[in-house]
Amino acid sequence: MTLSDEKLNIAVIGYGYWGPNLVRNFAELDGARMHSVADLSETALEKVSKRYPTVNTTTDAMALIHHPDIHAVAIATPVSTHFDLAMAALKAGKHVWLEKPMAETSKQARALVAEAEARGLVLHVDHTFLYTGPVQKMRELVQSKSLGNPLYYDSTRVNLGLFQRDVNVISDLAVHDFSILDYVFDMQPTAVSASGINHYPGTPENLAYITLFYETGFIAHVNVSWLAPVKVRKILIGGTEKMITFDELEPSEKLKIYDKGVSLTDDPEQIHEMRVGYRVGDMWAPKVPNIEALRNGTEHFRDCILNQTQSISDGQFGLRMVEAIEAATQSMRARGATVQLPAYEDA
Repeated sequence: MTLSDEKLNIAVIGYGYWGPNLVRNFAELDGARMHSVADLSETALEKVSKRYPTVNTTTDAMALIHHPDIHAVAIATPVSTHFDLAMAALKAGKHVWLEKPMAETSKQARALVAEAEARGLVLHVDHTFLYTGPVQKMRELVQSKSLGNPLYYDSTRVNLGLFQRDVNVISDLAVHDFSILDYVFDMQPTAVSASGINHYPGTPENLAYITLFYETGFIAHVNVSWLAPVKVRKILIGGTEKMITFDELEPSEKLKIYDKGVSLTDDPEQIHEMRVGYRVGDMWAPKVPNIEALRNGTEHFRDCILNQTQSISDGQFGLRMVEAIEAATQSMRARGATVQLPAYEDA
């Protein structure tokens, strides 16, 4: 299927929690047409028809996937259904947008990556934070060496719920930090250790503490929970020259940069003292674009299809996230045993 001057016809499968946001953004996307929505719930489809009268609806996802006029399919269904739906869409020649995590297992994720690459199709995984202004600014600061050498990343991502049946708290919340780490620092961890627990029998783990180790000596710690009385979304990044805080819940100035740090002195007169000096400078909050991340993401997906380029959160990126989830979960279920992660030559 080729695209010239015609609009990009997009279909969305799943109109539950996240699907309405996808439909809204694709419906407003320049150069695209929100063609169809599939969902098993007739009630959900009635909501689609009421808000978007020109959008086709169906309970048959496979009929939508094989529709000859559709160029791309966005899948926002439970993780357990991702592989079958995405593989069917790729085999039908459709570009695919997949919600995170892209698959239940790394084996499934690798199969999707291979299929997309073999067919020359865009496989985009919706790791939303990569498309936010603050995270893009964090990457800019890190890559420009404004922070000096990165030392640590510390994140707290907790709230009350939402308990889920098919994924644990690592897949639901910690994966955001895995994606931010990969994108901002452009390096991958070599090993992971995690501890966590499911406080309620028959449910996935609802709390976890994860440590990621890197060859450079950089270290990352992630605290995630569905069992906190308040919602917290805060990241600290320390470098040899500057430090960053990112508080997602702040109404303004979410990202702050501190000219603070420590240094060692070689003064022989202080040989019997702690040779640590502290630098305390200014704080500033850089201006970052206040554009919805999903808007940026859908525009990027469209551009990748039209320009035949790969997404920054492509299938290979999504695969790394699934492998990190698997390793962290394996460690957690082995009471914190360190688990090695695959090495990537060209991440």
